[in-house]
Amino acid sequence: MARPTLPRTIWVLGLTSLLMDSSSEIVHAILPLFLTAGLGSTPAVVGLIDGIAEATASVTKIFSGALSDYWRSRKAIAAFGYALSAASKFLFPLADSAVTVLVGRFVDRLGKGIRGAPRDALIADWVTPEQRGYAYGVQQALDNAGAVIGPLAAVLLLTAHHGQFTAVLWWAVLPALASATVIALGAKEPDVTRPPGKARFSLRRAELARLGRPFWVLTAVLLVMLLPRFSEAFMLLRGTGLGIAIDWSPMVLVVMNAVSVPVTPLAGIWSDRVGRPALILGGFVVLAVSHLLFALATTPAAVFVAAALWGIHVGMTQGVFSALIADHAPAELRGTAFGVFNLAAGIAVLAGSFGMGLVWDAIGPAYAFGIAAGLTVLGVALLVLTVRRPRAAA
Repeated sequence: MARPTLPRTIWVLGLTSLLMDSSSEIVHAILPLFLTAGLGSTPAVVGLIDGIAEATASVTKIFSGALSDYWRSRKAIAAFGYALSAASKFLFPLADSAVTVLVGRFVDRLGKGIRGAPRDALIADWVTPEQRGYAYGVQQALDNAGAVIGPLAAVLLLTAHHGQFTAVLWWAVLPALASATVIALGAKEPDVTRPPGKARFSLRRAELARLGRPFWVLTAVLLVMLLPRFSEAFMLLRGTGLGIAIDWSPMVLVVMNAVSVPVTPLAGIWSDRVGRPALILGGFVVLAVSHLLFALATTPAAVFVAAALWGIHVGMTQGVFSALIADHAPAELRGTAFGVFNLAAGIAVLAGSFGMGLVWDAIGPAYAFGIAAGLTVLGVALLVLTVRRPRAAA
């Protein structure tokens, strides 16, 4: 069956994500190596910086999402977030300490937090419930394409600049500026019928209760499931620890994201037909296998296979997560719902990344990935026991 044509703004938002993710992944591919090899930081510091940065994004999303519901405007908030992330990219090549890197990551993820929930709600505003999986799949696939371009560019630039991290980080500024320009000039708000009367700020008990018990149960389950979705920086460190040259280590991220690109829209389409939980369940089973392979790996080849499995997991779950949240949220509270979900995700990433770093430092990477596999299995069990296919929200 042919898929309906997606509105132009969905493709604009996808291109915006592709450009910003290309920039962010150049930085992401370089920073763990810059911090450890260049600035002498430990894996625990890498995990803490990534955890704080991602938690910042997630905490911010709950406010930006609620404001997009209250102001009944999503594009302006999202565009401001992209502009702030673009500005933050100037800090990384200027960094001379882990503190400066932390500030840069904080500002970058603050921008991500501001833009994330309004952008995701804007996608839901533009499409019908029957198109949600497809629309989020397309947007996420373009985002993941940027996550292929970024690390690949990092490998080529590291080679061209003879391993000079600072020179490579300056290149990340260009696609970030392009991303902010694309959303500012190309995205539009849809013509939607709003509920009558004055909008109420949703971060109040009575308004949050309107999200309903199924939404809150789902969010709690997803929080547990996302604990082992720690920073991808640990994949890079595992690769270099098993013999992958520093200049080529970003290829681990290239493999992961290249695998996820074709899987993501297909997973979105399939979730529109058979339901979201089945795709998420399968994706986390794949993640558990990936963790086990990372734990048992003794060669670079095993690291690349484990990264490919992680990419399949990403493709099967990321866009479907967004569609599932949209399914559970009233139209006038979509921004708030995405903000709440991403706050929970940020708590999970902070705990998971910092915990991963502590276990890594204390007893080694194999045990750290093994524990992550166990947590993933626990999350799968909770999903099976608690989540049923929801009735789609119009």
